[in-house]
Amino acid sequence: MVEALVFAGRRLRHLRRNPARVLGVALNPVLFLVVFGHLLTAAMVVPGAGSYAEYLFAGAAVQVGLACVGSAAGAVATDLRGGLVDRFRSLPVARPAVLLGQVLADTAAACGALAVVAAVGLLVGWRARTGPVEVLAGFGVALLFAFAMAWVGVLIGLAVGDPESVGVLTPVLVVVLPLLSNAFLAPQGLPAWLRPVAEWNPLTAVVSACRVLWGNAPPTAGTPVVTAVGALAVVVACAAALCLRRYQAPATR
Repeated sequence: MVEALVFAGRRLRHLRRNPARVLGVALNPVLFLVVFGHLLTAAMVVPGAGSYAEYLFAGAAVQVGLACVGSAAGAVATDLRGGLVDRFRSLPVARPAVLLGQVLADTAAACGALAVVAAVGLLVGWRARTGPVEVLAGFGVALLFAFAMAWVGVLIGLAVGDPESVGVLTPVLVVVLPLLSNAFLAPQGLPAWLRPVAEWNPLTAVVSACRVLWGNAPPTAGTPVVTAVGALAVVVACAAALCLRRYQAPATR
């Protein structure tokens, strides 16, 4: 774990020298909050009696996690092309420490971006309707999602290995996946052929869990929090295993 923290510190020092990367993680969610939550809120209809700003905030918070895909993938692809990954492989450190350090650093950056998004959310009208424990649990789910997406980003970076290609692929996830979920619009308002896509989109479970924990959604018959945490645990386990396999593969040839 100490080795992972050392590699995380390296990544955080890079981010500190280039804070625009951290702000970039928060940029899309903030834009959606301002444009949809403030300018277009009167034109939006949401389930229940809550405001659209409250409905929208969970989607914006989860969008921070999606941005971690591009951040982690770009960093890993850059290190891979620059030969740093080969140097890391030659070091007498545990192989998982290099990958875990990258993921921890991007999750920490997501925590800072989430704080920015929360501040903007409060300005446009978001309010939590539950107690402090539930509110913190909601942010915990959002950070767990960011942690899982950072692992996915590391996997993409190792698989693609080209920063330019990563820069083309990952923005699609940040924009398209939320639009095909309940992040910004209720599935009932989508065309009939798109509703099943939104309902089965894994992002929908995470967004629903955050809304329930923050009191921004009417009570549901299901258990979105359990579903979201369980699904994210599976994503982390699978992505981490594939990352480690991909990271070790060149050294075993």
